[in-house]
Amino acid sequence: MIHLFGININSNKKIPFALKAIYGLGNKKVDELCSYMGLNPKLKMSDLNESQISKLCHYIEENFLIESELRKNQTYNIKRLLDIKSYRGLRHAYGLPVHGQRTHTNAKTQKSLSKRRNIKAL
Repeated sequence: MIHLFGININSNKKIPFALKAIYGLGNKKVDELCSYMGLNPKLKMSDLNESQISKLCHYIEENFLIESELRKNQTYNIKRLLDIKSYRGLRHAYGLPVHGQRTHTNAKTQKSLSKRRNIKAL
């Protein structure tokens, strides 16, 4: 197990799959990271030495918002939309789809997520 950014990463997984466990890193960012570092995506995390892991961590910190910083940024943006009472902010508050999807027959996922998150209507 490798501990990066407060996450325990399985060292038996290949690099792209292991790094996707970090919140904020997806396919595109992991591919960019591997190409910049010159890493073969078929290598496992256990194949990396300490210097490569430290370079990897440093590059991620410098170029990407991840984990708590990203979560904090997202909640701040939603809170800002709520404060100015924009349409999108109200949709967030009511737990309805934000991006213009239909709600007559669909939107069950968003409605159930809002119940789980305990978002209260204004």
